[in-house]
Amino acid sequence: MNADRIAQFEKMAAADPTNEMAHFSLGNAYLQTQRFAEASKSLQRCLELVPDMSKAWQLCGQAEIGAGWTDRAVVTLTKGYEIAASKGDRMPQQAMAELLRSVGREPPKVVSPSEEETAERLRSSGTFVCARTGRPGTQLSEAPLRGPVGEWIQKNISAETWKNWIGQGTKVINELRLDFSRDKDQEIFDQHMNEYLGLDAPTLDKIRAGDKVAN
Repeated sequence: MNADRIAQFEKMAAADPTNEMAHFSLGNAYLQTQRFAEASKSLQRCLELVPDMSKAWQLCGQAEIGAGWTDRAVVTLTKGYEIAASKGDRMPQQAMAELLRSVGREPPKVVSPSEEETAERLRSSGTFVCARTGRPGTQLSEAPLRGPVGEWIQKNISAETWKNWIGQGTKVINELRLDFSRDKDQEIFDQHMNEYLGLDAPTLDKIRAGDKVAN
């Protein structure tokens, strides 16, 4: 299964070198199979395209630790931690703090007021803030999907971010030639969507169980 996923993502990245999610997904797939050097390369390419993707910084640092590139990983994770803090991406920020500590380093102190604090103030004032970007946006008028995941998206993901995903999702469908009459193809599409929205397996489990998920 991992080999099939890697082949799919390699094809997507080759077909459109500017598709950041193809490089992200490929790097993540390499990481899961402990191909650390290749994972780092793909994730670095993703970050060249989207420098503020907190999750990509986290996975890139993790890959560099796996490859034995500790000094390089510290630079990656330190920068990624600061970016995540500025955006209010708490889950990747916490994960990068743990990775830094795993190699004997402490995460940097974020001195200036972060966007996380701004986002909290906005939420307190009733402004809708997107959980993925940490920025104000428009709330979706209805759940875009059935079930608890769709409800979570409506409550936490802005219409602007969802529109961007629709564009990315169309690329996924076309480049992988997905056919939703096949369960496997639907699973592939859902996996891309979850990665784009920053929903990892533990977070999805919490959503489906009805547990509170920190933004």
